[in-house]
Amino acid sequence: MDTLKKYLPLCWFIANPLELVRSVDFLKQNVIVYFLVEFFVQANMTDDPLESLFEVGLETLLTCLFIAAMLYFNKTLYAYVQVLSAFLFCSNAVSFIIIPVLVWLTISENTLSYYLVGLLLLWDYALVTYIIKRVMELNIFASIAVSLFYTAFTYAGAIGLGQLM
Repeated sequence: MDTLKKYLPLCWFIANPLELVRSVDFLKQNVIVYFLVEFFVQANMTDDPLESLFEVGLETLLTCLFIAAMLYFNKTLYAYVQVLSAFLFCSNAVSFIIIPVLVWLTISENTLSYYLVGLLLLWDYALVTYIIKRVMELNIFASIAVSLFYTAFTYAGAIGLGQLM
């Protein structure tokens, strides 16, 4: 619980991911929660749970590989546990808010629910940009570009690889 409190300020763009607690147990918990939440969302969008399981596995693997490569080229690989935990924790935090909104959207198709989903996805993207900016010490435009590449690499890459196999 103490580690959770230290990572929570990331969601408000306050903490520096490189200065957070290094906890392998916290990382493992975040990987499990990330996988389960992403699987829940993906399985509800498709009819094939096996395909969803495979794509979420690829997405999780690609996220881990992207962050490892980013840190390797930035010569900050020593912070892999903190940075991966930061990425996954922020994604999990937004996901816990977005899931009820997705249920609301599915049931009612209310226009406000679409706007709220878009706003939450923008928040998730902004968190990724913030983490990349702090870790790689880039300007905002370069951080946005790397974040866009991260998003395309992980999500589109998982879908593309899933379709190939």
